[in-house]
Amino acid sequence: MSQFPVRDGELLIGGIPLSRLAERVGRTPFYAYDRQLLTERVAALRAALPPSVKVHYAMKANPMPALVGHLARLVDGIDVASAGELKIALDAGADPHEISFAGPGKQQSELRQAVAAGILINVESFREVAELAAISVASGLPARVAVRVNPDFELKSSGMKMGGGAKQFGVDAEQVPALLDEIGCAGLVFEGFHLFAGSQNLKPEAIIDAQQKSFDLACRLAESAPSPVRFLNLGGGFGIPYFPGEQPLSLAAIGDNLARIAERAASELPATELVIELGRYLVGEAGIYVTRIVDRKVSREHTFLVTDGGLHHHLSASGNFGQVIRKNYPVAVGNRMPSDETACETVSVVGPLCTPLDLLADHMALPVTRTGDLVVVFQSGAYGFTASPQAFLGHPACVEVLV
Repeated sequence: MSQFPVRDGELLIGGIPLSRLAERVGRTPFYAYDRQLLTERVAALRAALPPSVKVHYAMKANPMPALVGHLARLVDGIDVASAGELKIALDAGADPHEISFAGPGKQQSELRQAVAAGILINVESFREVAELAAISVASGLPARVAVRVNPDFELKSSGMKMGGGAKQFGVDAEQVPALLDEIGCAGLVFEGFHLFAGSQNLKPEAIIDAQQKSFDLACRLAESAPSPVRFLNLGGGFGIPYFPGEQPLSLAAIGDNLARIAERAASELPATELVIELGRYLVGEAGIYVTRIVDRKVSREHTFLVTDGGLHHHLSASGNFGQVIRKNYPVAVGNRMPSDETACETVSVVGPLCTPLDLLADHMALPVTRTGDLVVVFQSGAYGFTASPQAFLGHPACVEVLV
């Protein structure tokens, strides 16, 4: 986890020693996000992509308002999945014209808010078209819409498949021509298509394949569109490494492929802006979760480090956010970063909850610790704070800081 430097055996977050940051925060546990790492990640991504391809941040990965405000100045747009996220994006200063709204169960009140805000709504059912038609008439504001397509293919090697087969997301590709006809009859402002086949993929060839298939499908569907396609969201799927043996995603081939798609779009869909939608890839490696050791317990010759945080704050690190076989996230003792001479021990890091599921690291070699030391879980910038059951068993919630 070399993105965070070490000085005098202590991890630096935003240039601040971890123990000092913990004092500044005032209590543990907490999440900390490094704004410089966020800036560098967006810059590196832009350097690898053709300049004509826009970058949107999928806020569901991390909706912390300060973080969204920082990213809103770096990316081209924000993708939201609820009216609550829409409020955060608007408060952060995101351009409403560059905000899109996806989700399979949008409430009528959310659709009204979206139309009033002037954002792009990714339609996911025939019901949404009918409701948006009525809202547009009542408000005098024609709804801006794109069709979220459930494609007839999947993102291969994806950690979580969100397209292909029977899915609750989007409209099946074979039904899209009929939906486009209804959009035209309803007088909605059709702008394009949204295709998102899957997430957390570390294989460039799989992402390239999905992007090519998505573009081909969009070209076919455009023949039935009530107006020229102006917006094409090719999804994301870019993953980050979590476990031993995983390698960072190489962007070079993906950027070359997007350049070829952009060339095709210039002739086949000449009015279209291409967009990729990324969440975890932009924020995941810029965040850590920090929890303090409150007890050391030895049970039948195995040492447990008991901390004041756990699965109720970081469900994914505990393995209870979709792992079939539990694996350890990268974990360190942030105020005792090891050197070649550091004595280590094999321990398990557990939280305070009364369940054996409350496990942050299992049989991991860590520097010898004492109570008060700070355990750090890396790769924690995405799907951490808001994706965890913080009310579980009534323990205090943690806090978040951007440094």
